[in-house]
Amino acid sequence: MNIKSFFLSLLVVFIWGVNFSIIKFGLEELPPLLFSALRFFIVAIPAVFFIPFPKTSIWNVLGVGVFLGVLKFGFLFVAMKSDASAGISSLLLQVQVLFTIFLGILIYKEKISLSQIIGIGISFVGFSLFFTTVNANITSLGLFLILCAGFFWSISNIIMKRIKDVNLLHFMVWVCLVPPLPLLILSYYFESQNIIEILVSSTEKTWFSLIYVGYISTLLAFAIWGWLLKNFQTSVVTPFALLIPVIGLICSNILLDENLTKSEFIGTFFILFGLFIIVFSKRINQIVKSKVLTKK
Repeated sequence: MNIKSFFLSLLVVFIWGVNFSIIKFGLEELPPLLFSALRFFIVAIPAVFFIPFPKTSIWNVLGVGVFLGVLKFGFLFVAMKSDASAGISSLLLQVQVLFTIFLGILIYKEKISLSQIIGIGISFVGFSLFFTTVNANITSLGLFLILCAGFFWSISNIIMKRIKDVNLLHFMVWVCLVPPLPLLILSYYFESQNIIEILVSSTEKTWFSLIYVGYISTLLAFAIWGWLLKNFQTSVVTPFALLIPVIGLICSNILLDENLTKSEFIGTFFILFGLFIIVFSKRINQIVKSKVLTKK
């Protein structure tokens, strides 16, 4: 990976890390389901009129649209409204890595290495600490909702895993066309019937949040990430994602004055360390094998 690609990787990670704090700005004035619906709407319209439908089944688009757009972001935004801090949300959402591994084993019969099992065990210890230390940063409901969001994200990962040679930018634009209508209907019945009044009374801060989350975090970041995945090995690109919760926690502290408790800090360390082992499991196995062969 050259210097340009390296900094592009860091740019995407930074955009996605800051994203959680920016979401909090938007949720100060907008109900979570409405905010999520608008986020996808501004990405899809008018882009779908200029971008061709991706070369894949419509069921793949609908599947990712429902599980990622409606369910994952719906549950996440509801949790972040008042039940979970931005920093904790960015961290706990990474439970999707564990869910994705388990679903890969069940559906695709993928094998799991010893180092991955160790990484999963360490991460599980970290996640379990958040079950025993529910406080102002996250409620029991918030924890449940984010775990659900992570599970739905993992399902969309499994769907995307079977998609081959598809322009990721085109795919994401059309995926964004799926969530707005169901989210708007849910928002109308469960949040407020005065959607127009809410939008009219929204401040520049809220619209900035929508623009950032929609165009920068979704379109721009996914376009760059797709280019990176297309031009470099997955094992080279994906480890950068480990920095997302780190940046998320730092930004939430700076922008929102959020702070971790001692137990949360310990849990964060275990989760990130476990994820690090999972992501670099292949390299760890190669090092172990080489040392064993050397001793022989």
